[in-house]
Amino acid sequence: MSLQTLLGIGRGPRLNRRRFLQAGGAAAALAAARWQPALASTGDREVLTSSHWGAFRARVVDGRLVGVSPYERDPFPTAMIQNFPAILYDNSRIAKPMARKSWLERREKADGAERGREPFVELDWDTALDLAAEEMQRVKAAHGNEAFYAASYGWASGGRFHACDEMTNRLYALHGGYVDDLTNYSFGAGMVLLPHVLGGNEIIGGPFTTWSSIVQHTQLIVMFGGAAFKNAQITWGGSGEHTTEKWLRQCKAAGIEMVAINPVREDEVGVLDMEWRPIRPNSDVALMLALSHTLLTEGLADLAFVERYTVGFDKVRPYLLGESDGQPKDAAWAAGITGVPADWIRSLARKMAARRTMLMTAWSLQRARYGEQPWWGTVLLGALLGQIGLPGGGFGFSYTSINGYAFPPNSVSVGGFPRGRNPVKTRIPVSHIAEMLLKPGESYDFNGRTFEYPDIRMIHWAGGNPFHHHQDLNRLTRAWAKPETIVVHEPWWTPTARRADLVLPATTTLERNDIGASPRDRYIFAMPQLVAPVGQARNDFDIHSDIAERLGYRDAFTEGRDEMGWLRHLYAGARDRALGEGIVLPDFDSFWEEGVAIMPRPEGDYVYLADFRADPEANALYTDSGRIELFSQKIAAMGYDDCPGHAVWLEPEEWLGQASEATPLHLISSHPQHRLHSQMDNGPLARAAKIQGREPVWLHPDDAAARGLQTGEVARLVNARGEAHVGIIVSDRVMPGVAMIHEGAWIDPLDPGVVGSPDKHGNPNMVTWDVGTSRLGQGCSAQTALVQVEKLAGPLPEITAFDPPPTV
Repeated sequence: MSLQTLLGIGRGPRLNRRRFLQAGGAAAALAAARWQPALASTGDREVLTSSHWGAFRARVVDGRLVGVSPYERDPFPTAMIQNFPAILYDNSRIAKPMARKSWLERREKADGAERGREPFVELDWDTALDLAAEEMQRVKAAHGNEAFYAASYGWASGGRFHACDEMTNRLYALHGGYVDDLTNYSFGAGMVLLPHVLGGNEIIGGPFTTWSSIVQHTQLIVMFGGAAFKNAQITWGGSGEHTTEKWLRQCKAAGIEMVAINPVREDEVGVLDMEWRPIRPNSDVALMLALSHTLLTEGLADLAFVERYTVGFDKVRPYLLGESDGQPKDAAWAAGITGVPADWIRSLARKMAARRTMLMTAWSLQRARYGEQPWWGTVLLGALLGQIGLPGGGFGFSYTSINGYAFPPNSVSVGGFPRGRNPVKTRIPVSHIAEMLLKPGESYDFNGRTFEYPDIRMIHWAGGNPFHHHQDLNRLTRAWAKPETIVVHEPWWTPTARRADLVLPATTTLERNDIGASPRDRYIFAMPQLVAPVGQARNDFDIHSDIAERLGYRDAFTEGRDEMGWLRHLYAGARDRALGEGIVLPDFDSFWEEGVAIMPRPEGDYVYLADFRADPEANALYTDSGRIELFSQKIAAMGYDDCPGHAVWLEPEEWLGQASEATPLHLISSHPQHRLHSQMDNGPLARAAKIQGREPVWLHPDDAAARGLQTGEVARLVNARGEAHVGIIVSDRVMPGVAMIHEGAWIDPLDPGVVGSPDKHGNPNMVTWDVGTSRLGQGCSAQTALVQVEKLAGPLPEITAFDPPPTV
């Protein structure tokens, strides 16, 4: 994902305002003049601000960011905020608007396959904005609005106003529309499945059973996919408190037994005295089915709950018992698939039935082939335990995947910049970008319907980095050559920016004004501009507004407000809603001066489906039956062999059961410790964690010894889809047969722009599989990948991922 939200550090030239005004044209002059007088150019000051990584205090000396410190109310601040001073002034900042050389000369006739290889030409802002507007007009006239892909997927900005994806959407909506996306990379398969099974996605986004209820009532927590403090370092929109680690530690203090079922033993296993049970990747649903089988055959299943609150168990039961296919889904069967001992499976099932049990299933399990199945299996297992709707019992999918979940949501939140109404109704599952570009006009199945891919001629991306988060980057490179024009807004030369035709340098959150807020956090932060923009960077609102002016709808885009006008408007809306809830927030000027407004902490516990359990008729779910659907007639009627009507074990095409001599290891690409996806990969924490400049792969000692590899060496991570050069860490924290790598390294091909060129830097998406989870959810399948790891011979090439591309 993009670094559009970051603020940075390091050394770089101090802004020369006069040279900036001379070089940038009239538009740049307006941007620089707007806030320059309000910024203190001398002195030493400390200012509170916010980010996706939480709130922090920024120290600015003589107009330059020199340091940061955690917000004093945050009990578990992340170290990642220490990256900000370096990345703000990093050499990878984009100094000026740029255009790819041959595209500037030939426009739509330029060869898209040269993206990532050619030098760039420096432009002034007026020329760059003229080019963007001219291309929007040309493509619309020649191909219509379904030729635009402007979904602009990514984490974007931590501020509520400068959400650059929303601004891009609004610009193109005013222009007549654009092709948008559906779902997400995080839990895309699950969010399609659960409305069929539970009637909605509240169990993902909330509200669901609160941590306080768990601490008071739960006796056993079973974590499918494990738990990692590192995942809870981030919150979309920012936060005043990192709370997940606090609550997990309280669970330990309360004496709750915790079991982590995961191919990798995370740090938290030791800190929280968890039991670690390694399992073969992609086999969790087989374990869930075997646990369900044990509950059923040993008389431990709550069949009264199943009868009253669910439908379809009459279809599931024959499958569990083997009556429908001749194979009982018992513990011995699951042991052969999962590598988990049969006796342990039976023991866990009995323990779960005897105690108040909370099932916590990670987002990562559904990012795999047939990823819908472990989430459906979670619901089945929870139903047979019969504790759904009871304090501290049931299941959830987001407890340790991100910070700030499992609280009653705020009744008041600051709204964002309105996207507007998109006249074009065509949308694609977000992980089908390459598929769309490579197969215009071809049909595909999704959630019971058949759709057709549009013919995209122009992409406009702000706030995202598809050349990190998409699978099979060689395939994406082939697809990326297809459009006629690609426009990217970025503060840094990310892999996506390097593969654009027109690059517009954007400010970070410290170089503009915004408001930080999240619906899962009770803090609202002022985010005042702290430093002058680096180089000729401009904020996304001004960039989009000036493009809109060239197209004749500036007033419709801005609604007559400037940056501070919008902040006042958005805050006023939140303040009015707060008054309706009996909450008094300060007026805007007081809020802006104070730097933070703190709302009351939501009171009381929330228990997911408690009302439904109390009265399933009066509180029916929004499923077809009004009940929990262990078997979905609607899904069954779709006829998908890759997602039938109830939870099943489907053997993936790539997993350890299909390992070969060429690809004997299953690759797990985990969320990183020192960055947010690819954001902050250019920061000092992420760089320090690399081995000889490469992202490390973790291998079990047996697997490392078989390859003659030791910690600190560099190896090839390879399969038929591609190759990446990685460092090596040898550790028994990874089970045999599994290789684990943190995702997010900026790709750095040996031969930039050439399909099949090895990545010097260690991005796992060089080898992952670009295929949907199933025809139902069409989520990404990044966690289904077999690879080989072997020693890299010869001298190591220089890492150039953070060097700017050549310019002429």
